[in-house]
Amino acid sequence: MKYPLLLLSLLFIGISCKRQEEKTTPVLENITESVYASGIVKSSNQYEVFSRVNGIADKWIVKEGDLVDKGKAILKLSGVTAQLQAENARIAAEHAAQTANSQRIAELRLNIDLAKMKLEQDAIQLERQRNLWAQQIGSRNELEQRELAWKTSRNNYDAARLRYAELKREISFGEKQALKNLEISKSQVGDYTIKSEYSGKLYDILVEEGEMVNIQQPIAVIGDASSFLLELQVDEYDIARIRPEQKIIITMDSYRGQLFQAIVTKVKPFMHERSKTFTVEAQFLQPPPVLYPNLTCEANIIVAQKENALVIPRACLLEGNYVLLASGEKRKVFTGLMDYQKVEIIKGLTVNDLILKPAP
Repeated sequence: MKYPLLLLSLLFIGISCKRQEEKTTPVLENITESVYASGIVKSSNQYEVFSRVNGIADKWIVKEGDLVDKGKAILKLSGVTAQLQAENARIAAEHAAQTANSQRIAELRLNIDLAKMKLEQDAIQLERQRNLWAQQIGSRNELEQRELAWKTSRNNYDAARLRYAELKREISFGEKQALKNLEISKSQVGDYTIKSEYSGKLYDILVEEGEMVNIQQPIAVIGDASSFLLELQVDEYDIARIRPEQKIIITMDSYRGQLFQAIVTKVKPFMHERSKTFTVEAQFLQPPPVLYPNLTCEANIIVAQKENALVIPRACLLEGNYVLLASGEKRKVFTGLMDYQKVEIIKGLTVNDLILKPAP
């Protein structure tokens, strides 16, 4: 029993030594360095629809998958109270209109005419009394009485005109205010009919008929029917290397085994505190035939490329940027680009050097 065990031990040692002594040489190859990102597909101009008022979903006018035009009604909310308020505002506006106050206006206008006639009569009487006084006819008291009557008539005439002008201003202000309140009430009634802000496709309905709707709760998702973009999340460690126009290789679970090309279009300059990531938007160069919002994807954003670079397997690079030569020498190297399998050697090795590949 000892000999078979000894043979097995020697065989195991031999295999181990063979693995440890696996050798390779640097080669000249093209290398591409990329940054990993995960993300989702979004429809262009995709947005969540919100209600401006609280209410109950009464009737959906459209269904999921329908195309909607800008300004088209998509959902009606029950709004009996708002309708009653609008009717009340309409009645108030009619009451405040100048035509509804024509009798009051005519009454004050008549008062002005009467006051003017009285003023003219008193002016004639005053002038006549002055002429008599000049001829030493009549008393001083009679003249003063005529002057007092004329002044009183003049004050009454001025007061009548002021009351008329004030009433006109009051009616005009009341009418404008009532019309503005009516406009506001109509707008509030209109808010109970939710409309699309943009033309596109209704992708998702988030509330059912009969459910409560509030101003903080989205009710639907609308976006472009045929144009899509990629919304990627890039770690803060890599974001400084991302620029618009960089090419991207995309993989998707919905299209397994296929690669798609995209290009960076926007780097949003704001970090999400929880995930420590930045949002990067990208556009397909040749999109898949069928896309839907929220499809997941993985991306490799190409940040650098080099042709005929001197590269070695990444597994050959030891901690501290050292490699182990076949001669047993541990040599310091300087690296450049790096992908998931290989690393560029800028200085420290040539194509003639034989290096050891550590056992896995």
